[in-house]
Amino acid sequence: MTITPVTIGISGCGAIGGLHASQLHKQGVDLCFHNRSRLAAENFAEKFNGSTADHFEELLQRCDAVVIATPPEVHTEAVLAALAAGRSVLVEKPLCVTPQELQLIEVAASNSSAILMVAENYYYKPSTLLLRETIGWGGIGTVAQLRLGKCSQQVAVGWKSAHGALLEGGIHFVALAADLMDAASSPQTESPPIVSPSRVVAKFPTWDGTPERQALVNLTYGDINAELHYAWDVPALLKGTLQHCRADGSDGRILFECNGIYVDVRGPGRKGLSFPGFKDLMGYRTMTEEFLACVRGELEAPYSNLQRARRDLGIVWQAYEQLPE
Repeated sequence: MTITPVTIGISGCGAIGGLHASQLHKQGVDLCFHNRSRLAAENFAEKFNGSTADHFEELLQRCDAVVIATPPEVHTEAVLAALAAGRSVLVEKPLCVTPQELQLIEVAASNSSAILMVAENYYYKPSTLLLRETIGWGGIGTVAQLRLGKCSQQVAVGWKSAHGALLEGGIHFVALAADLMDAASSPQTESPPIVSPSRVVAKFPTWDGTPERQALVNLTYGDINAELHYAWDVPALLKGTLQHCRADGSDGRILFECNGIYVDVRGPGRKGLSFPGFKDLMGYRTMTEEFLACVRGELEAPYSNLQRARRDLGIVWQAYEQLPE
């Protein structure tokens, strides 16, 4: 099978940009880099045998698609430019910061033939796929409750200090909870519809008027309740590794590690502890492969699409509406 060669531009040459560059480089993709600091772009070009672009507009001209790995507050401008140029785009989460920005992106996406994919790697983690599959076919019966999250101590510096922990990092777990609730709300369905919670209740125990660092969020889906606890200000061993999450059903339960290291199912149809996939633990390889399939026209749309991003951001924004005045 002949693989169509593509050139991917990466805007943002920090840690996450390097992660995307590494995955794309492994796929044999030609890379072009743009960064506010030209030296950083040149270092990436040397490391990944790529090239550099002086301006984002030049990056769009030279590439078939782009990856946006810049701070969230500049995502919207780059996404709009890419879609207007007809370039498919993989943009880091969160897609944007405000509902107004989301409206602009939705209009641009509706007027463009290009693919818009959000880099929500949690959708592609082997553990998520196993959880979604088990819940979907009724492996623990009717789901009644989901409890998940991650608490650790993390110092927010630079651009991260401008955003709340729930938006910047907790959105991963919002996406995971919502994805599992899709499967639970429409069991035995191969492609369950994207659903939103009927109620979002949030508390911020340590809020001091600055961007929050801890959130307790309760999501209601009919008779199903999902509890999320995410924090950057709670001391924890191993930086939050080996913290348990849990899904309880009428016929069993699933215990899983918050990062996806293990999944333990106890139900009538499946019992046992498994380690779903250390080769792609965080789902980045699968996510990259899907993005390239979309760019090459082999796949019509990505799983991590605009509709799911809208749903996940909507949950975060509803939670933030409940911050104390």
